[in-house]
Amino acid sequence: MKLKVRKAVFPAAGLGTRFLPATKVIPKEMLPLVDKPIIQYGVEEAIASGCDQIIFVTGRGKTTMEDHFDVSYELEKTLEARGKHELQQLANLVAHLAQVFTVRQKEPLGLGHAVLMAKELVNNEPFAVILPDDVIDAETPCIRQMMDVFHHTQCSVIATQVVEGEAISAYGVLDVSPVDGFEGRVFEIHDMVEKPKPKEAPSQQAIIGRYILTPAIFHCIEHITPGACGELQLTDAMRALLKKEKMYGYCFKGKRHDAGDKLGFLKATVEFALKRPDLGPAFEEFLRTLDLKKAAAAKY
Repeated sequence: MKLKVRKAVFPAAGLGTRFLPATKVIPKEMLPLVDKPIIQYGVEEAIASGCDQIIFVTGRGKTTMEDHFDVSYELEKTLEARGKHELQQLANLVAHLAQVFTVRQKEPLGLGHAVLMAKELVNNEPFAVILPDDVIDAETPCIRQMMDVFHHTQCSVIATQVVEGEAISAYGVLDVSPVDGFEGRVFEIHDMVEKPKPKEAPSQQAIIGRYILTPAIFHCIEHITPGACGELQLTDAMRALLKKEKMYGYCFKGKRHDAGDKLGFLKATVEFALKRPDLGPAFEEFLRTLDLKKAAAAKY
């Protein structure tokens, strides 16, 4: 009997310092891309992929994420009383998107440590990991695409994208060999290198914030040597897992937006707004009126 992926883990305990002062009180994951918080895009992707349990790994000051996916009785009653039934249904829909569980990461000890915090809730099952900062726009949800590879291989799968030139040094990079089928998008992983120099990168397959992992990863995280500041890095744990099991990279179909970066966040906002039938035409018209050269030269 082949194993299925039912649970998705969202590491979301970070401080969001790149967006200060906005994130002094508001979790970075709750910053809106148009009219939905960043994390909702990932949750919707997981649900559309077939996951029925969402696990948030949170930290202090992150309760608004949990509240967002809960029923807001007062808000819904107020909207109902005012006859704003469409907005009432929208608020109610968000509350019933998923069954959400939370666990605290009390210290910022790395991505591997954040994943480890979900061990008891994941239990002995394969699971997805979605980094909320990476918002992926795809016709078929990215995790759904990866599930198809997992169903075939029953091994851990890491999402990748091709990165060329100097930019490769900002990513974890895979040493891989191609696998037949899957339109040439699947690669067997032999090793992985964190932020290599461009000339030393083993390939152009850069790791993106989507993973499907077998439960053996937890044992690996527990036994790796902590790195700088005592952090447990997921990359180190996956390298240890490679010694026990096969792992595969999958170059997904779709476009990834780095919403954890200010410029990436702005680009994502523009692109998602332009795709909206209710906003796109008017927003495009507005953008065409901008004198970009004048704006770039302006001093603030």
